[in-house]
Amino acid sequence: QVQLVESGGGLVQPGGSLRLSCTISGSIHGFTSMAWYRQAPGKQRDYVGVIDTIGGTHFADAVQGRFTISRDTVKNTMYLQMNNVNPGDTGIYYCDIAFNSVHYWGQGTQVTVSS
Repeated sequence: QVQLVESGGGLVQPGGSLRLSCTISGSIHGFTSMAWYRQAPGKQRDYVGVIDTIGGTHFADAVQGRFTISRDTVKNTMYLQMNNVNPGDTGIYYCDIAFNSVHYWGQGTQVTVSS
């Protein structure tokens, strides 16, 4: 059974930085991608970015150039580095791992951008 646990959320000022972690337990053999999503209050869950099996990344337009995704294969952990954040980045951030059409999600971590 694959389990994901996000951490690193909190309160950050506009223009600041934050790094989220997603620690994955269980076998990830055969995974096809890992991704980050976020959900603002009262809104649907939105795609943030994805990293593939060889380290290639893609991001939503709203975070392109500000966010990066990386993986530590030894620690089985994925990271979301958030730079130059703005209030629009506020929300619950979820990590996801996909095995083709099968997805596993974490419980989410809250990020609040406010002065």
